[in-house]
Amino acid sequence: MLPGPVDRHTDPVPHLTEPEARFRTSFLAAMAEYRALGHGGPDDESTAGVCLREYGDSWHDPAVFDEFVARFRTPFGPRSLLGYDVPCSTFWYVDGDTYLARIAVRHRLTSYWLEVGGHIGYDVRPSARRRGHATGMLRTALPLAAKLGIDPALVTCDRTNTPSRKVIEACGGRLEDERDGVLRYWVPTSAG
Repeated sequence: MLPGPVDRHTDPVPHLTEPEARFRTSFLAAMAEYRALGHGGPDDESTAGVCLREYGDSWHDPAVFDEFVARFRTPFGPRSLLGYDVPCSTFWYVDGDTYLARIAVRHRLTSYWLEVGGHIGYDVRPSARRRGHATGMLRTALPLAAKLGIDPALVTCDRTNTPSRKVIEACGGRLEDERDGVLRYWVPTSAG
């Protein structure tokens, strides 16, 4: 796993941290928000959807949640549930003990990730959207990608996802093209 930012337990500013069991209550509330929006169905390949299918009925057990967190902290993370075994560093964006969002930095691209997900994927819990968290989180993750030798990073979003498009562009993303309804942006990760 990529050495990440230090969790600042007393810092009132949202920041990235490694997944931890102490965020369980807030994380489960976020997953309930995703489920209320219809995530978790058999065709939902979003990270939230995959996690809801795999763990959603058993997260109430702290031991199961600990196992889930441990999976996030491995080099292949929860997306390995889908068979997309690409080394990946996953961070949670938190404010105090409140889980706000998740971001994953994939260490390399396969043909699948080159077309669909890119180097960096993220999602913000529904109740925390439209507050600048996605932009702040992506900006914070870009230097982590640079440490992996990724520059620029491929970041994608659906053509219809205007908020995500604005986040990527605010972080310096330059549109390369659109493939099957997916916009593909290259975002610089280093200041130079």
